[in-house]
Amino acid sequence: MTTDQLSATFAALADPTRRAILARLSTGEASVNELAEPFPVSLQAVSKHLKVLERAGLISRSRTAQWRPCRLEAAPLGEVADWVERYRRFWEGSFDRLEAHLAELQKGDQDE
Repeated sequence: MTTDQLSATFAALADPTRRAILARLSTGEASVNELAEPFPVSLQAVSKHLKVLERAGLISRSRTAQWRPCRLEAAPLGEVADWVERYRRFWEGSFDRLEAHLAELQKGDQDE
């Protein structure tokens, strides 16, 4: 994943409405009207959110007769998870070292 793609994915995920749309799409395809139902915003506003998600590669749209379903595309989320995983390992290592250091300090206090 290029840095620009990673930035686009994070930017798309930054909005709670877009995250809610992705959560809904994780249960299956939905039309724009179905996706717009729970939100107190216009259909046009939801369409703008969908365009951001589509540009980030997080959703795709198809056409079946009159129905234009939106579908979750999970690959970019997997790539974000891989990127975050590297930092999780870093922080876990840092916490492990801190825990060992604190244990040494406590041991030193008990020896006094």
